[in-house]
Amino acid sequence: MSNPLRDMEHPDLIFCIGTNMTECHPVAATRLKKAIAKGAKMIVADPREIHLAKLADLHLPIRVGSDVALLLAMAHVIAREGLIDREFIDARTADSEEFLSHVKDFTPEWASEICEVPAADIEKAGLWFGEGSPSAIFYTLGITEHICGVDNVQSLCNLALMTGNLGIEGGGINPMRGQNNIQGAGDCGAVPNNFPGFQPCGDPASAEKFSKAYGIDIEANPGITKVTALDLCGKENGIHAILIDGENTVVTDPDMNHCRNALQSLDHLVVIDLFLTETAQLADIVFPATGFAETDGVQTNTERRVQRLRAAVPAVGESKPDWWIIAQIAQRMGTPGFEFESAKEVFNELCSLSPIYEGLDWDRIENSEYQWPVPDKDHSGTPRLHEKEFKNGRGLFKIIGYRDPAEIIDDEYPVWLTTGRRLQSYHSRTQTGRSSGIDYLLSEETLEVNPDDAKAWNLEDGEFVKMASRRGEIQIKVRVTEQSPKGTVFASFSFASVPVNVLTGGGYDPVTQTAELKVCPVRISKL
Repeated sequence: MSNPLRDMEHPDLIFCIGTNMTECHPVAATRLKKAIAKGAKMIVADPREIHLAKLADLHLPIRVGSDVALLLAMAHVIAREGLIDREFIDARTADSEEFLSHVKDFTPEWASEICEVPAADIEKAGLWFGEGSPSAIFYTLGITEHICGVDNVQSLCNLALMTGNLGIEGGGINPMRGQNNIQGAGDCGAVPNNFPGFQPCGDPASAEKFSKAYGIDIEANPGITKVTALDLCGKENGIHAILIDGENTVVTDPDMNHCRNALQSLDHLVVIDLFLTETAQLADIVFPATGFAETDGVQTNTERRVQRLRAAVPAVGESKPDWWIIAQIAQRMGTPGFEFESAKEVFNELCSLSPIYEGLDWDRIENSEYQWPVPDKDHSGTPRLHEKEFKNGRGLFKIIGYRDPAEIIDDEYPVWLTTGRRLQSYHSRTQTGRSSGIDYLLSEETLEVNPDDAKAWNLEDGEFVKMASRRGEIQIKVRVTEQSPKGTVFASFSFASVPVNVLTGGGYDPVTQTAELKVCPVRISKL
């Protein structure tokens, strides 16, 4: 996230795409409401008429998977109307002329055929964004969980670069993180292509640095993603043991049957979690972890704020902090470098190895006042990125073209399914599903169906249907609502009893291997 949360109250133009913020980030969304109250305009691009769309000055109900077409056409309008920030482009970017020439071909009329929204509305969106002073971009998994997720994000970067909306108050490119410490996990190297602090695994200098720090020989090669790991499970020269920490993989991953079969083919599965989740039930060993209120540690939130976590209550039973469990496993395997006595020691090692944390230590984050990067002890932190320069010199425009989702609707699977989260139940309900109050608010999963579709398919509100994709089928209750557009249905993956992710997983982004969870052609039939 390039800008601090407080900047959400200061845009002139708010552009929300692929984010259901009032349901998935309701506290942060109050800041956007404050900006609207001050006179900011808001554009919302989302297939569904979510609550955020009802607050918008312009709602673009784009067809699922058509984001790149919309963003190319908006760039076309901005360039055509001379709304680019030439001073910013010349001083701080590269490859602009090739990009500006490229977008001449992508008119609102062209995009309208793909996005299924009026060309006039696409034109208006481009004009408003280009005229905004400043314009801010907000997105979440509705942008990244596509086979073109990287293209989607790069297209948003192109919009910000061509209008100079980076490094300024109220602007920026702002991905809202889906869970409380997702940012912190990435910072620590919990991605296959980076060491801690986003130092590339493929860089020989980084590999040598961490080899010395850890006392082992590390090759300068990226690791594998979870998608690849699951594909290799049980293979002769593949993977035979996995440790899963804090994730209910069976419920949240796409192509659930493939995922379950992969985990069951292992010789050894270890799970660390608070509860006996659907994934933990498959494990050979389950280690009980402490909850956030039982743990001393650190979390880094969506605005890169490094926050101290303090145990408020004693741990239940024999549960232990995740770092302790992992360190003990490593020690018993004879792996050096895991002789940690406290969370403080773990965090201080991170700071010693990661340039973005180098100016921090356990004692300095007592009041959670720093946002990385904090490069030295005299630095006050960086609430807003890119104010004076980009880390690698210049912001790079990228040439992006539109491509269809991995699977498109046809006669056999004629309906678009898109998935997401709901306000009342968090993620896979591992925790919130154990609250009777939350269960009262949302006791079951339903399939949102447009009234016109319900009439055409002879469906009644509250009846059950069979929904099938190329990977499997489930039974689910219908909820007739105008929130979903004609030809598109919606469901969340919150309920293990209604395993929506049995259906998803038709394709993966070739760069990140993120699954296309937001687009899945399905067939719906009466029971």
